Amino acid sequence: MSAVTDRLPTFPWDKLEPYKATAAAHPDGIVDLSVGTPVDPVPALIQQALVAAADSPGYPTVWGTVALRDALTGWVERRLGARGVAHTNVLPVVGSKELVAWLPTQLGLGPGDQVAYPRLAYPTYEVGARLARAESVAYDDDPVADLDPTRVKLLWLNSPSNPTGRVLAKDELTRIVTWAREHGVLVFSDECYLELGWEAEPVSVLHPDVCGGTFEGLVAVHSLSKRSNLAGYRAAFLAGDAGVLGDLLEIRKHGGMMTPAPVQAATVAALGDDTHVAEQRERYAARRAALRGALEAHGFRIEHSEASLYLWVTRDEPCWDTVSYLAGLGILAAPGDFYGPAGERFVRVAFTATDERVAAAVKRLGG
Repeated sequence: MSAVTDRLPTFPWDKLEPYKATAAAHPDGIVDLSVGTPVDPVPALIQQALVAAADSPGYPTVWGTVALRDALTGWVERRLGARGVAHTNVLPVVGSKELVAWLPTQLGLGPGDQVAYPRLAYPTYEVGARLARAESVAYDDDPVADLDPTRVKLLWLNSPSNPTGRVLAKDELTRIVTWAREHGVLVFSDECYLELGWEAEPVSVLHPDVCGGTFEGLVAVHSLSKRSNLAGYRAAFLAGDAGVLGDLLEIRKHGGMMTPAPVQAATVAALGDDTHVAEQRERYAARRAALRGALEAHGFRIEHSEASLYLWVTRDEPCWDTVSYLAGLGILAAPGDFYGPAGERFVRVAFTATDERVAAAVKRLGG
C-alpha cells in the first residue's frame, strides 16, 4: 500500500465477490440484495427537467441557483417541519457520500480531534476520519453515555440507520442535541432515509421540538438517491447552522465542488413533487413485506428495520455463514461486519431489487 491508501480500511465489497459468483450460478440467476441501489426508473418529470437544462455551457455555482435554494428551503420547512429556513441554511453537495468522506477534512479536523459515529454504521464515517488523520470513535446506542465531550469535535447521528433501520425517537434526539450544545460538539445528522419510515416516523434534528427553533451546532444531511431514484445524479444537500454551512461553502468554492447545472434543475423538480415519492414508497413497502414474511417463515429473525431500505437479519450464526447459505439459494446479502464488528452475526438485506427479483427470492425461501 502507498502512504495514502494505508490510512484506509480494505474496501469491504471486494470480499463478497466469491459469494456473488456462487449466487450467480443459480439456474434462475442471482437475486442481488446486497447493495441498496435504486433499480426503478427516474420519474419522468425529473428526467424532463434534466434534459431541459442540458444546454448548460457555463460553470454552475457551488451554492446553486436561486431556484435550487428556494426548493431546498421550501422542502426543509415543509417536510422536516423546520422554521425560518433561509438560503444561508442550505447547501447542495455532490452526493452525500462525498460529503461524509471529506467533511472532517473540510472542517479542518486532524490529529487529536475525535470523530464519533454509531458502532453499527455506514463505513464512510470512519473513512472520513481517517482521511483527515483524525481519531475515529464508535459509540453504542447512546453517545451521551459513551463519549468524552471534551474530545469529540464532530458527532455523526444516523436516523434512520444504515444498516439496522433503527430510528432515534424525538426525545432521544432532543437529549443528544442538548448535551452536544452544552459541550460545543458539532452534530451532523445523516437523515438520508428519513422519508422511508415504516413502523416509526423519523424526525429530523431540525424539527423545532428537537432543536428548540435554532439550528446552532446542527446540520442535517439529505439525499435524493433513495426518495427519487437519483443515485446516478449525485444530488444531495445540507441544511442547518448558517455559520457551519458558510464555512463549508467557502471551502467548497475553492475546491470546485459544484453540482452540475442540469442536476440542480432536476433537484428543483424532484423536491417540488411528492407524488413520485409516495409511489416509490408503495413499491418499497410491497417488496419489504414480501421479503420480511419469507425470511421470518424461513427461520430468520429481524431486528429494528422500522425504517430505511433494509432488513437487519440474523440466524444467530456468524454473518459469513449466513451469506454463504443465502448465496447457495442464489441470494446475495451484505455481511453485517461490513458495518462494524457489532454486526458480525447479522446480514443486511436490501429490498431495492425489482419486483420480479424479489418474487424470485421469496420463492427460493419457500414463500
